[in-house]
Amino acid sequence: MAEVSQAQVEDAIKMYIDPYLEGDLVSNKALKNINIDGDRVAVDIELGFPADGYKNDLGAKLKEKVEAIDGVAEASFTISHRITSHAVQKGVKTINGVKNIIAVASGKGGVGKSTTSVNLALALSAEGATVGILDADIYGPSQPRMLGVSQQPESADGKSLEPLNSYHIQSMSIGYLIDEETPMIWRGPMVTQALEQLLNDTKWKDVDYLIIDLPPGTGDTQLTLAQKVPVTGAVIVTTPQDIALLDARKGLKMFEKVEVPVLGIIENMSTHICSECGHEEHIFGSGGGGRMAEQHDVDLLGALPLDISIRTSTDEGKPSVVADPEGRIAEIYRDIARRVAAKLSQKTRDFSASFPNIVIQNN
Repeated sequence: MAEVSQAQVEDAIKMYIDPYLEGDLVSNKALKNINIDGDRVAVDIELGFPADGYKNDLGAKLKEKVEAIDGVAEASFTISHRITSHAVQKGVKTINGVKNIIAVASGKGGVGKSTTSVNLALALSAEGATVGILDADIYGPSQPRMLGVSQQPESADGKSLEPLNSYHIQSMSIGYLIDEETPMIWRGPMVTQALEQLLNDTKWKDVDYLIIDLPPGTGDTQLTLAQKVPVTGAVIVTTPQDIALLDARKGLKMFEKVEVPVLGIIENMSTHICSECGHEEHIFGSGGGGRMAEQHDVDLLGALPLDISIRTSTDEGKPSVVADPEGRIAEIYRDIARRVAAKLSQKTRDFSASFPNIVIQNN
């Protein structure tokens, strides 16, 4: 019987191109250990992104590759993940208890950005990450209703706020502090100050990804985020129609100007399938998100249909990912979540926590 070498196992693993990393696991430093005992091989894989819904499929595909080696009777895989902090804009301080911040933006309202934000947060959590969501829309906060939360946050010390928990994700919104019917008649500086306080005064607890649901546009709130908030990456939400794409491009260019990497584009309301007859129709046009992604050299992370269940479930405070966790819509959101997290895992790591602070003392 042929003796199996580590190099053979590595070469077999290299043959599998991961759809989320868009490369092999060896080059992406996910292969951690190979143990060969006669004709049995045990391999440890550590991904840089949460992938609980994908690990079994990944393990089966890798097993097939390794067991094709002459001399291997059985291959077993232990697949885990470890999420690290990644670099943010220069000169911006990181936030205690938060590893990575992902801003979800759109150039205009009505494209389903808040619905996408909450489902992305829930999908990342379902994949195995610790997740928080900050509702940065001061004038029109919608996350309290979408998450089914109505109580006020507690403050143990009178200075900081405890995030509210719903479906295993931590959340904070101005909507928790005011009545749902109360309009916010504030000028720009008050809005940006409120955003900073909500972000910095909330006691986030070991959050791997904090999703920031931005208001539409490229105004004060977005500028504050770019200049003062440590954003690891941004996601742009659009619909296929030309008018939405025009505004989405402005959002994308804004992030480029302030040196926040755009992780990709999510096309919402991509197609409508009639619930009565099953006829598919591109109500808002087709392929717009893909063309925009190509023009700006970013990824199309996924496309979501115009489906009544997405609207009804979020209105009822139980978004699609938790309302129907095994359904097609939840599956799309989870696939998008893995793509977002995998893209982010390939960004430069932040080593600032590894360096000690230098304190000068006069003796």
